[in-house]
Formats: sequence, structure tokens, C-alpha cells
Amino acid sequence: MTDHETFELELTAMAHGGSALGRHGGKTIFVPYTLPGERVTARITEERGRIAFAEGITLLEASADRVYPRCPHFGPGRCGRCHWQHIDYAAQTLIKQDVLADQLARVGGFDDAAIDRALQPILASPVEWGYNVHMTMGRAPDGTLGFPRVDGRQIFPIEECHIIHPELLALRDRLELDFSGVEQVTLRVGSDGALMLILAILNEEDAPELEANFPASVNLLLPTREPVNLIGEVSTRWQVGDRSLRVTAGCEFRPNIAALPGLIDAVINALALTGREAVLDLFAGVGTFSAFTAPLAGLVTMVESYPPAANDAEVNLAEFDHVDVVEGAVEAVLPELDEHYDAVMLDPPNSGLAPETLDQIAALAIPRVVMVSGDPATLARDGQRLARKGYDLARVQPLDLNPQTYFIDAVAVFERRG
Repeated sequence: MTDHETFELELTAMAHGGSALGRHGGKTIFVPYTLPGERVTARITEERGRIAFAEGITLLEASADRVYPRCPHFGPGRCGRCHWQHIDYAAQTLIKQDVLADQLARVGGFDDAAIDRALQPILASPVEWGYNVHMTMGRAPDGTLGFPRVDGRQIFPIEECHIIHPELLALRDRLELDFSGVEQVTLRVGSDGALMLILAILNEEDAPELEANFPASVNLLLPTREPVNLIGEVSTRWQVGDRSLRVTAGCEFRPNIAALPGLIDAVINALALTGREAVLDLFAGVGTFSAFTAPLAGLVTMVESYPPAANDAEVNLAEFDHVDVVEGAVEAVLPELDEHYDAVMLDPPNSGLAPETLDQIAALAIPRVVMVSGDPATLARDGQRLARKGYDLARVQPLDLNPQTYFIDAVAVFERRG
């Protein structure tokens, strides 16, 4: 098949990564901006053995779930931050559930019966648009801000964005900075409306010049990830349920605040606490899950390696005498623990857990493992490794924290056999 040859293709499923797929000429063909059930003419752009990637040329039969994208930057060769603006939101959630089930089967090796027992209906986001209260933008060569293009090679300057909080887009439009040496810019808006700008710089000599009447707090993020306050506050406050959480510049925090109560409820339900249990919280960040777990547990030990996040956790959990905040890498702290834990909750990066860390967790023989995941492939991979260590998949609660994208979050429960 030549690069310029076009062919008809029926899309039959959605793959992890956002493209629909079909089969043609003995190959599995992935086509972005399409949906299962559609028929298109397509052209191959890249081949890798028995799989190929193609661009859609003509839409021959459209799905009933296809809608018109809201953003003019959405589409091939343009902004790559959103992937599914062409799909009705109700259909997005169902597709995400199907993709998660597929990853648990193909990557994790779980059989259909186990997946059917464990997998719960997905929880949709309470808001579909304007939900990101913080977002990181890259700098294009001309100094304008935007998001990586679809191919990830360059920054696409944006004029509008429909998944970012409107106040942050207005802040972006007001920036008057010398961007020399600034690699990325993070915009934040707190629950109190306070605005913040975080500038990730290549070296300490690249601090930009600032206007004195700047409408937001400004912080630098050094190459070491150490935050340096320039103007205003060094932290943002976000209200989650009945708790106000402090989050310092540089700390990770999920940006869809409206959806966080659903995620926290899923974690609490997964832990199944009675008030006496000892709980271990790994990759704990600023203590979000510990803050809601502490009133229901006898002991909480939280572990976080990033010093500013551990400091925030000390503040966020100050009212609880039975919560221990341990600053350090998980793999270094686990061998030093001498407490027996009834449950462990994990919130690792999307890359998942290192095999050595999984071995350490399994060696503690903790009866219940609750894993919060932002990537179904690594969840399935780590779940398979836990299964080999003597754990059964008991429950998976998918959630959509990122409407208009292919990203899938889930809370999975693994119970130790015997």
C-alpha cells in the first residue's frame, strides 16, 4: 500500500490513545477524529509492521454520536490538548468505559468474568467545559502561549480554549512578560478567585521582567522544581467538599475541582473503613486523600517525596493527631515501616509503579490495595503484577475527570487472597 493510496475503512472500536480503529489489508488501522461505527476513506501516514496510522479523507457514514467541535483550534495538525470534541459527551463516557475494559483484558490479562464482576458504570464529570482551574502552557518560538500540536513537536498558539477556566484565559491575554528563558507557564485560579502565574525557567538567570501592577501572584519554578516566590502568594487554596486545601506552586493537583468529590468518595468506598484501621497513603501529594480518610481511620501514614507537597500536607492535616506525614521517596520509606496496615492507597504518576515498588508493597502483605490511576494501560499492567503477587481484582470505578479528551481515571481495589 503506497502512502498516497486511499481506501474505504469501517471503524469498529476506539483504541487507548483516542483514535478509532478498523482493519484493512491485514493491518489494524488507527484513524484520529473518527468514531466506532463510522465509515471513511483514509490514507496511510505511517506503517509499523501489522499496524498502521492513517488520516481520514472523507467521512462516508457518520456516527449518531458525532457533534460539531466547539473550538476552532480542534482538528488535524492543530492543538493537541483535546482529542474528542467531535464526540457527544454521553458517548465519550461510554467509550472510556469500553477502553478501560479492553485494557484490563488485553494488557492486564483479566478474563471477561473478572472484569464484568469488578467494573462499575463510569462516573461522568459534573462539568464538560471550562473545568480546568490550572493548566500548563508551552511557549511558541514567537513567545505566544499554547499547547503542543497533535504531533507534539511544536507549540500551537491558541486564541481560545474551552476546557480551561475562563478567568485563566483572560489572565493569559493580560500577560506582559519577557519570556526569554521561560519553558512553560502554569496558570491557576483558586476557589477564592485568586490568580497565580508559575513560570518554569531553564536556569536561575532566566527570571523574566514583571510589570508592578501584575494581577496575580507570580512564582518561579527552578529546574530543581523548587518554587521561588516573586509576587503575592506562593500557594493556592482550593475548596474540595468541606475542606480547603493549600497547594504550593509546583505541586501536583487534579485540575477538575468539581469532579474531585466523586473521586474522593470512590477512594473512601474502596477502603471500606470502620474507624479502627491503619491506612498507608503513598504518592500522597498535598494530602488530599488522607484529609478525607483520617476521620474514618485509626491511623494514617502518608508518604510524599516532593518537599513543598509534604509541607502542604502538614498544613492540610494539622488537625489530625493520628496522621503521620513522611517526606521521602516511597521505595526508600517502605522498608523502614514497622506498622501493620489494613489498607494502602496509591496515587502514582501515570507511568505507574516500578516493579520494585510493587514488590515492596506486596511484601507488606496489606489485605487491601486501592490504586488511583490516570492511565488504563499502566493500571492494567500493575494490576496484572499484583495478581501475580496474590491479589484479586475486586472492583474498578472509572471516572471522567477530563471531558473532551481520551484520558481515563479509575479507582481499582485489589484484595489479598487467603
